[in-house]
Amino acid sequence: MESNGVTVELDDLHRHYGEVRALDGLTLQMQPGELIALLGPSGCGKTTALRIVAGLDTATSGSVRVGGRDLTRVPANKRDMGMVFQAYSLFPHLTVVDNVAFGLKLRGRATAERRRRAHEMLELVGLEQHATRYPRQLSGGQQQRVALARALAIEPSVLLLDEPLSALDAKVRVQLRDEIRRIQLEVGTTTLFVTHDQEEALAVADRVGVMSDGRLEQLAAPSVLYSAPATPFVGSFVGLSNRIPATVSDGTATVLGQAIPVLPGSAESAGVALVRPEAVSVAADPAGSATVVAVSFRGAVSQVTVEVEGTLVIAQVGSGAALALEAGQRVSVSIDPAPVLVVAD
Repeated sequence: MESNGVTVELDDLHRHYGEVRALDGLTLQMQPGELIALLGPSGCGKTTALRIVAGLDTATSGSVRVGGRDLTRVPANKRDMGMVFQAYSLFPHLTVVDNVAFGLKLRGRATAERRRRAHEMLELVGLEQHATRYPRQLSGGQQQRVALARALAIEPSVLLLDEPLSALDAKVRVQLRDEIRRIQLEVGTTTLFVTHDQEEALAVADRVGVMSDGRLEQLAAPSVLYSAPATPFVGSFVGLSNRIPATVSDGTATVLGQAIPVLPGSAESAGVALVRPEAVSVAADPAGSATVVAVSFRGAVSQVTVEVEGTLVIAQVGSGAALALEAGQRVSVSIDPAPVLVVAD
């Protein structure tokens, strides 16, 4: 299929509900065919942003442009957008194929064209064999695939996904997450994906925008977001980080006696370094300065908690190596020299 990608530009969006600022100056530019995930805790403004793009809510100020066209005051039914909600929102009295074709029927498409397009979309999401079933005869994951097919059937300029996987169990969630990404890449529709799940956002998005209190804290590729957080909030919210006392001088932090470069935005003197567990190495050492507190098996990797200089530090190590460690054992601890963010304590 040819790409349907268009640019999407959100310019200085504000949304106030009385004294509450749901959005506080959100500016975001999406490239054609890009999938951006908005990530953040409940109440951060991510769903409000999506609803404003969809036309289901109105910004207090600011603008929304799609493909260069200003849609700020255009009603939702004139915006040519496909949307998938947390709840599947399928019509229980319609078959799967009729659910998928529903949007095309509203647009006055001929019956033959509607059915051809609906079957094409069901094949895309792997549900062609269930075309004549009803929603009640499908699993939750299958129903959400139907909802995705319905959203794509109208060939929307933009696809909006509002927590589409949160109602599913863990295994199905991972499977459908990967399917959504495969389908989005194949179709090429510019997509805004809202989620509170970090793993989900990092796995599917070209870029992830982390939001807090109605503002965009950082927008970056998943690898950059994880390895080089721009603010203390991003460093604390995305992934698990140890908080280890550090001193900073001339762009270098001293952490557990090691000299480590600091990331831009770090504290200029004393603070705590945000260190990822996988950046911590632990080795058995009778003369070591640390003591193993606990070893937790997590499959291919294990989590080893040690106490060093009065601070609890978590290390993520291969389970094979973890077999040689036990509570009470003396160990030495080292930290990968990759740059870290140091924040005020």
